[in-house]
Amino acid sequence: MPQNCFAQSNNQVMIKKIALPIKLFLSLLPLLIIQKPLFMLFNRSETQQMGFGDFIDVIWHGLPLDFTVAGYITALPLLMMLVSIFWHTKLFNAILKYYLIIICALLAVIFSVDLELYGFWGFRLDATPFFYLTNPKLAMASTNIWVIMRQVLIGILYGWVAYKWLKRFVISKNTSFTSRCNPITTTPVALLLGGLVFIAIRGGVTVSTANVGMVYYSPNLFFNHAAINPAFSLLSSVSKQKAFDKMYDYLEEDKRGTLFAGMLEKHDNAFVPDSAQTLLSKKRPDIYLVILESFSANAVEALGGTPGITPNLDKLSKEGILFENFYTNTFRTDRGLVSVINGYPAQPSTSIMKYPAKSQSLPSLARSLNQNGYRSEFIYGGDINFTNMQSHFRAGGYERIISDANFPLSDKLSKWGANDDVTFKWLYNDVMQDTSSMPVFRTFLTLSSHEPFEVPYHKFENPYLNTVAFADSCIGVFTEELKASGKWDNSLLIFVSDHGFRYPDTLDNYTPARYHIPMIWAGGAIEQPKTIERYGSQIDLAATLLGQMGIDYSEFEFSKNMMNPDAPQFAYYSFSNGFGILDSTQNVVFDADSKTIQLARDSATTPHYADKVKAFVQSLYDDLGKR
Repeated sequence: MPQNCFAQSNNQVMIKKIALPIKLFLSLLPLLIIQKPLFMLFNRSETQQMGFGDFIDVIWHGLPLDFTVAGYITALPLLMMLVSIFWHTKLFNAILKYYLIIICALLAVIFSVDLELYGFWGFRLDATPFFYLTNPKLAMASTNIWVIMRQVLIGILYGWVAYKWLKRFVISKNTSFTSRCNPITTTPVALLLGGLVFIAIRGGVTVSTANVGMVYYSPNLFFNHAAINPAFSLLSSVSKQKAFDKMYDYLEEDKRGTLFAGMLEKHDNAFVPDSAQTLLSKKRPDIYLVILESFSANAVEALGGTPGITPNLDKLSKEGILFENFYTNTFRTDRGLVSVINGYPAQPSTSIMKYPAKSQSLPSLARSLNQNGYRSEFIYGGDINFTNMQSHFRAGGYERIISDANFPLSDKLSKWGANDDVTFKWLYNDVMQDTSSMPVFRTFLTLSSHEPFEVPYHKFENPYLNTVAFADSCIGVFTEELKASGKWDNSLLIFVSDHGFRYPDTLDNYTPARYHIPMIWAGGAIEQPKTIERYGSQIDLAATLLGQMGIDYSEFEFSKNMMNPDAPQFAYYSFSNGFGILDSTQNVVFDADSKTIQLARDSATTPHYADKVKAFVQSLYDDLGKR
């Protein structure tokens, strides 16, 4: 009988201890959730439509980041609870009280400041205000004193309510830190709870970690912004913040400006292609931009690569337009996507996609085409929240996004999601069900040729070549079905890689063969088969495509129309803290870590080309810093 009483007492104490972080986590959620409808009401002038359902949608889709912030705040009390299993002290009660006072104050400041600044900036709170703290007088000069007073009162009210709320449910009569329990039974339960909190902080158990893009869900950018937790937005920005305009600062401003200007296409007069520069027979075809995961030119026979791997692409290269000297800007998918879709060069030390406040200011193929009568869709069989992809594409004008969430579990057989045979079939069915008379711009990102190279296809011993061949077989099925459907005649298919791959594995990071990729245009909208020998890279796709369609592309500053004979002809590529430039006469690669030239084809022009690529990267980071 005494043993049973002891067991009951121990279980009660264990429950009391475990309940503390659980009560804190659950009590924080209403404080974070209420910010969303208040934010929407405060900034209601930002949108013309806002019904009750929109409030519910914003709250629901914003929950993942609320969980993450609540998890971060709960982490310290959870740790104290774990320590109190072995060390019983009232000190933890005092620490908890003042810790939550600080948390409530911080949440209140972030909430009140974010409410006001969003109307000026159009994005949720990030590290930008810290830039102005060096000169508070100038920062305050443009601020109305009544606005400051109003936001201070809002912050005080929110902080007071938040603390009263947490005091009632978490702090009052808390004895969990001083209660004794059996560590053998309590510790495993506490560690299990710690694992759950870690999952909340991480943002789930998928390949993507918590990021602001995971809450984007709507074509209405304001609703996406409203779903973001401002505390997470600020912390995420601060953790990544760098003075980009101070990086890669190699040349004097006059020299940098002169060299960079010579690398840009002049937009003084609209370029009108003559018959020799015309690629398309139709100005407004349906466009399929198929971005091929990790496709290297070294695996494509039409570009001098290994024979027999990509027979379908090789066939399309003869039927359509083959760009022989086309290069990726990067070695990563997120950076390659920005280069292709936004015409913005990949950075050797960061990725603009991770900074939604900056990336949303970029021009976008989807947005330009939308403004000229197109609908736009993005299709991907994987996790669309990976590296902020969803927020980037929503901000870039994509009206419909298909991802792994749209496929049943039985179709998601790859580590990354649904394989290419599944997604190409989905794409074909979507095309056949489309009855709209509006032209459509579909961007489709493949994934099967991504490591670990696991596909339902076994033809080649080399796992990379086998997955490339599998993806190519899916391309063959899709294109033949499209031809048979009658949709081919009004279609333009653009096949281009997101980045290359180290095949063969003897390639180093410097050689241009590592970055040589296919770009092939095919479909009934092609005027006649051609081979383009001019040098270009992913950033040049935007200007080249829009130029052929007679659409202004001047906002794509870094992009060059490859069919304009007066535009500079070169390719830029980058790797981790290094970058190169390539044209028909020279290839110079600079390693920023060692500050040395790693590769040069012609010693006579090496200094000039080294300065050119330094000017290009320096200008890129100056632009990145201003966004």
